Amino acid sequence: MGLYPYADRFPVVRDFPQQGRPRADILAEIEAMSEIEDSPYHEGKISGSIYSGDEAHYHFLNEVFGHYSHANVLQRDMYPSATRFEGEIIAMTADMMHGGAVPGGTVCGVLTSGGTESLMNPLLVYREWGRERGITAPNLVMPVTAHPGLLKGAHYFGIEVRLAEVTDRFVADMASVRSLVDENTVALAGSAGTYPHGLIDPIEELSDLALERGINLHVDGCLGGFILAWGQDLGYDVPVFDFRLPGVTSISADTHKYGFGLKGSSVLLYRTPELRRLQYFIVPDWPGGLYTSPGMSGSRSGGIIAAAWASMVSLGREGYLAIAGDIFRTAAEISDAVRSFPEMRVLGDPFFNVAFTTTDDSGLDIFLVNDFLASRRWRMNGLQKPSALHFCVTRPNTQPGVVDRFRIDLAEAIQYAKDQQGTKARSGAFYASGVTTDQIASGMSWWLDATQTVPPT
Repeated sequence: MGLYPYADRFPVVRDFPQQGRPRADILAEIEAMSEIEDSPYHEGKISGSIYSGDEAHYHFLNEVFGHYSHANVLQRDMYPSATRFEGEIIAMTADMMHGGAVPGGTVCGVLTSGGTESLMNPLLVYREWGRERGITAPNLVMPVTAHPGLLKGAHYFGIEVRLAEVTDRFVADMASVRSLVDENTVALAGSAGTYPHGLIDPIEELSDLALERGINLHVDGCLGGFILAWGQDLGYDVPVFDFRLPGVTSISADTHKYGFGLKGSSVLLYRTPELRRLQYFIVPDWPGGLYTSPGMSGSRSGGIIAAAWASMVSLGREGYLAIAGDIFRTAAEISDAVRSFPEMRVLGDPFFNVAFTTTDDSGLDIFLVNDFLASRRWRMNGLQKPSALHFCVTRPNTQPGVVDRFRIDLAEAIQYAKDQQGTKARSGAFYASGVTTDQIASGMSWWLDATQTVPPT
C-alpha cells in the first residue's frame, strides 16, 4: 500500500480534483478511518499517545476550538482573548512548577507548538546568553537519554552537544556530566521524566552544578511535567525538579500531553524575563511594518490555545490530582505485573512510564515479546540501548481490567518468545511508533488487524 494505506477502501487522490466532493461523503470517510484507528485506545491498550481518552472532554475541547479555529493569534487587536488565554496558561503552569519560589515572582514564559519547539527555543536563548559573555563555540551537556529535540535544536543553532553517561538506574551520571562541563558550556539539560524510561534525572545535583559554574539548566518536563508535578501532593516520593531549585532556569511542559489539551500546544517557562527576551525576534524597519515574534512560529491557531486554556480551567487542580492518582496507581500495578515474571525486569524506578525488558538469564528477545503483545492490539514503544519496551500510562489505561488483561497477555507473550527463540522479531525500536520501518512502509499497521491471533511469521 505504501503511502496509500486506505487504497482498498476509499478512492485515492493522486492529483488535484477538478471538482469538489460532497461534504457528507468526506465526513463519512473521516469517521470510518478515525473509528478504525481509535479503537485500540478505547480498549486501554495504547502506550502514551492518547493522554485523556475522555470523549466528553474531547467534544468540549473541539467545541472551544471551533470558536477560534479560524483565528490567527498574530492579530492580537482582533483577538485579544488570545492574550488572555496565553497569559493565564503560563500563569497556571508557572504556579504548578512553583514559580512563586523565585524571588520577585519573575517566572514568565511562552506558548509553543509542542515539545520540540519548547526544547529548541531555550537552546537559542542559551546560545545568545553565551554570546553576550563572549562564548563563540557554545556547548550543551546532557545525558544520552535526553530527548532528541535537544539534539535537533543544537544542530539548528550551532551548539556542540556533549552526551553524559547514565547510571545503572538510567539517570544522568553526575560524574560524567561534571567531566564534560568547561568554559564554553552555556547550559545543562535534564529530564523529568525521560522519554525512554520515565525517570527523573538528578535535577537537584544538576541545579547545584549549574549554580557552581554560573550556567543555565533546562528541565525537560515535556512528557512528565503535567503528571509528575502532582506526585508530592499525592504522597509519592517524586524528587523536586522545578523552580524551587535555584539553578533551574527554564522548564518545558506539554499541555497537549498530560495537560490534556489538543495536539499542538506546549508551555516553556523561564526563570527571568531577561532570558525570555533573548528568544524574541524583531525586525524594526521592514517595509511591511515592525515585525516581532516571540518564537519560531509565526501564525498560530487561536483554537489550539483556547482549547489548552479550557482544558486546564475545566479540570482544575482537583481534576488533575484525581487523574494523576489513577495513573500513578496503574503504573505501579503494571510494574508489579512485569516484575512478577522472572524473565522480565523493570528499568529504574518509574512513576508513570514503565520501561521493561527481559533478564539476561532468560536469553529472550524483548521484541518477540512485543510481537505477540502487538497481535493482541497492545501498542508498546520500542527502545534501544538496551533493547526494551515502555508502557507510558495514560488515562485510558486506568480503566478496570486493563492491567489484568496485560498481565495475562504478557504471560503468553513470554511463552511465545521462548517458542520463537532464534526467529527475527518483526517489531523494533522506532520512536513514536509501535511498529518497524518495514511495517510503516507496507501501509496499515499490522497490529490494527483485530482478527490476528498470533504475529505473522
